[in-house]
Amino acid sequence: MSEKNSGQRDSFSTNFGAIAAIAGSAIGLGNIWRFPYVTGENGGGAFLFIYLIFIVSIGVPVMISEFIIGRSTQRNPYGAFRLLAPGKPWFLIGLMGVLAAFFILSFYTTVAGWTLEYFYQSVTGNLGGKGHDELTAMFSSFLDHPFRPYLWFLIFMGLTALIIISGVKNGIERYTKLLMPLLFILLLLLVIRSLTLKGAGEGLKFLFRPDFSKITPKVILEALGQGFFSLSIGMGTLITYGSYIRKKDNLTRTASLVVFSDTMIAIVAGVAIFPAVFALGGSAASGEGLMFVVLPEVLHKLPFGNIFSLLFFILLAVAAITSTISVLEVIVAFLVEEKNMPRKKATVIATVSVSILGLLTVASLGSLKDFTILGKNIFGILEYLTANIMLPLGGLFIVIFTGWFLSRAILKSEMTNNGEIKTRYLPVYLVLVRYLAPVAIACVFLYSLGILKFW
Repeated sequence: MSEKNSGQRDSFSTNFGAIAAIAGSAIGLGNIWRFPYVTGENGGGAFLFIYLIFIVSIGVPVMISEFIIGRSTQRNPYGAFRLLAPGKPWFLIGLMGVLAAFFILSFYTTVAGWTLEYFYQSVTGNLGGKGHDELTAMFSSFLDHPFRPYLWFLIFMGLTALIIISGVKNGIERYTKLLMPLLFILLLLLVIRSLTLKGAGEGLKFLFRPDFSKITPKVILEALGQGFFSLSIGMGTLITYGSYIRKKDNLTRTASLVVFSDTMIAIVAGVAIFPAVFALGGSAASGEGLMFVVLPEVLHKLPFGNIFSLLFFILLAVAAITSTISVLEVIVAFLVEEKNMPRKKATVIATVSVSILGLLTVASLGSLKDFTILGKNIFGILEYLTANIMLPLGGLFIVIFTGWFLSRAILKSEMTNNGEIKTRYLPVYLVLVRYLAPVAIACVFLYSLGILKFW
């Protein structure tokens, strides 16, 4: 089954390259932007404790499931399900994943463009000396600007396309092997500076000392939802990247290392941010504005604050582009394999198509902000549709498919590399992927829709 397409198909050349690329896909704004503010809003250490439990018990088996589907078929999500379940409607899950990637890239790149704007503002020194209200007004003014948000969006899409057009080995693998160590180094520099501040200990206590009285059903579901979001589960990225993993690489070990890297980056981001926020009088529960309003204010209170602001927004941009290339690759792989397009043509078509929707998404925060459907602008609709419906549904059906419908022989073959690797994880994996993961994901799905409520 898998050899049919393997002769003409690119793949990762090394296991490190695979881990760097897949970790880069998972490590993005979800770790460095979303994780700190969600943690801040949900009690700090208590949230982190629950988050870690879910990452290990659900994140790893779901990621392995996507890898198995991808590597056993060596296809994109749509093609993989058609090959594994011919004549059955499971291919719709793969198609939904490709569509989700299209939608996600349009609004994710919008936010990614903001990192370039704030990098530029750091270079010019325009962030320094401004208070909270001034920074809030500055952010609003930027969103309303007639061309800057659009320009940064197009630049980011262009950079993403240039990497993708070069292929898996020479594009995705080559650049993520450079960018991921850079991301870690930048983050460590910020951590060192943050921990040297007077009063930094309070931020560490907030992050690492769980107050179990703060654990509520809402916190539990938010922790599971964040794990889901941060690992890029459910939209086909991991199926696509899984299809590029070499047959001799250990899938369980690869998934474990990716999850470990992803989780460590999220925690280290928290260590970089919360001590500085607490030491300099910011609020940990500042929501989405933590990155673009509170952090610039906090960083510029530091000696050489402009330099640290510069480093931080470079970090955000690097994290963002390692994710955007993985999302664009889902669409490109679909066009190459299902529509028989050359990679260059597929990349151009995918980039232009996403950019058309993306420019409307950018406009929905500025000139088109008064245009709403069901009370949401275009940005809000796409974010809600993907994060609350498409990704949870995708993840749910993926674990149901691998746990209950996929051949046991394929599962065993992929997890043991045709018997070359001994593993005791398979029985554990089957229990998690058949029972725990579907129930947990279904709860998140129903909660996000407002169907499941707690009083």
